[in-house]
Amino acid sequence: MKALLQNSGGVTKNVKVGFSWTTFFFGFFPALFRGDLKWAVIMLVVEAVLGSFTLGIGAWISGVVFAFVYNKIYIKELIEKGYSPANEEARTLLVNNQILSKVA
Repeated sequence: MKALLQNSGGVTKNVKVGFSWTTFFFGFFPALFRGDLKWAVIMLVVEAVLGSFTLGIGAWISGVVFAFVYNKIYIKELIEKGYSPANEEARTLLVNNQILSKVA
């Protein structure tokens, strides 16, 4: 499922809602390619620290956790930066996935 977000300048972003398969398979690289440097560094550090203490198993587990939450985090940060749903379909999708509240 994808939602279309738009800022006041007319720039649109088509963002995926839900589980992030790219984060699951590629770790911090999707965040890096999206220009989300803060979360790319956070994921890299968490995976490196947990992986070093658990012979790599901790990095895999944190990768699974980030795959479940990263798209939601990314969308919320875009909304904080001034993006909003571009249409009613996108708004409904974000409300149903508990990213936006019904009154927003």
